[in-house]
Amino acid sequence: MSPEAPEGPALLAVDLGLRSGLALYGPDGRLRWYRSQNFGSQSRLKRAVPSVLHSAGPLAWLVLEGGGPIAEVWEREALRRALPVLRVSAQDWRARLLYAREQRSGGLAKDAADVLARRVIEWSGAPRPTSLRHDAAEAVLLGLWASLEVGWLEQVPPEVRR
Repeated sequence: MSPEAPEGPALLAVDLGLRSGLALYGPDGRLRWYRSQNFGSQSRLKRAVPSVLHSAGPLAWLVLEGGGPIAEVWEREALRRALPVLRVSAQDWRARLLYAREQRSGGLAKDAADVLARRVIEWSGAPRPTSLRHDAAEAVLLGLWASLEVGWLEQVPPEVRR
């Protein structure tokens, strides 16, 4: 998926890992693009993060799910750019977007995230995936959660609700 420049500063949601899910949201709360990116190693990740942030265009927020050394790489680059960071756990956004029964196990949560992410993609008018990796699906939902948190959306859009 090729990134489209959103109107106004955007929000980049990252499901952290050496294989990361990335999702870019515009200030209208709609998904612009999403993808999965395999960095392969910590050193390649460190070299790639500045380029990923630059190619996302002007950013108002960086939202990270997860922690540890990988989160620190993203946070250092965000600090260098004076970019605000929201760092959350999967439980934070899942509690707001998924039913309790869908959160009983990691597998159930990932399956529910896939279905809900596809609804967000459809509602946003973003290109439909040929396949949707779980890290990209979770980044899509992380970005939806963050759009609600920062006030870009007042509520989950009715078209996305289940």
